[in-house]
Amino acid sequence: MLAAVGLTGLAWAPVRAPEAGWGSAEVLATLAAGIVFVAAFLRWEHKGARYPMLSLAHFRNRRFSTANAAAFLGFASLIGALFMMTQFFQTGLGYDPLESGVRILVWNATPLLISPIAGALADRYGTRPFMLAGLLLQGIGLALLAWQVEPGVGYGSLVGPLIVAGVGISMVFPSVANAVTSAVPLGDAGVAAGVNNALRELGGVFGVAVAAAVFTTYGGYGSRTDFLDGCGPALWAAAGIAAVGAVVAVFAPSRAAAE
Repeated sequence: MLAAVGLTGLAWAPVRAPEAGWGSAEVLATLAAGIVFVAAFLRWEHKGARYPMLSLAHFRNRRFSTANAAAFLGFASLIGALFMMTQFFQTGLGYDPLESGVRILVWNATPLLISPIAGALADRYGTRPFMLAGLLLQGIGLALLAWQVEPGVGYGSLVGPLIVAGVGISMVFPSVANAVTSAVPLGDAGVAAGVNNALRELGGVFGVAVAAAVFTTYGGYGSRTDFLDGCGPALWAAAGIAAVGAVVAVFAPSRAAAE
C-alpha cells in the first residue's frame, strides 16, 4: 500500500503539472505525498518488515543500481520523444493518425529486429557496452530529429535519425533487463524485474512531463509555427536525458567486475 500510494503521487504530479502548474497546490501536495509514502515504504522494507518485499541491499550492487537508473532515464527519453513525435507528424507535418503511426514504425519496430541480437551479444560480452552504446545512439538520433524540426521537412530526412534512435533503444532494452536480473540471486529475479518495470514506467511519466514543460516554455498549439518552436527544444531535452543515461552507464561494472 505504501509503495502504491507513493508511486501514484510521484506519477500524478508530473502528469498534472503542465496543466495545473508546478507551483499549484495539487501538484505540490501529490508530489510531497509521493515522496513521504515512498520514504515510508523504504523505511518499512529496511526496518519494519520481517520478510521485506524488496531487499534494499540490492541497491548497493552497482550493477543493479546503474541498470535501473539507465532504464529510468532511457524510458524518460524514449516516451518523452515519442509523445512529441506523434504530434509532430500530425500537427507539424499534417499527416493523419494512421499515416503518422506507419511512419513512426521505422523507429518503434526496430526492437523486433535488434533486441534479440543485442541480448545475445550482451550475454556474451557484457551489458555495459550495449547500455552505453544504446543510450548514446538514442541521444544522437533524437538530437538529429530535433535538428530537423522545421517547416516543410520531408519524411526522408527523418528516417535516418529515427532508425538511429530505434537501434539505440533496442540495445538498451535487453541489456538493462539482463543486468538487473543477473545482479540478484535467482530467487529475487522476479522482484528485480518488478522494480525495473516500475522505474521504467515512472521514467516514462517524467519524460512526458519534461517534454511538455519544455514545449510549453518555447511554443504552443496556436499555429504550426508555434508548435515547431516548442517541439524542437522538447526533442533536444529528450536527447539530453538519453545522454545523462549514457553517463550513468559508464559507471556500470564491466563483465569481469560483475562476475
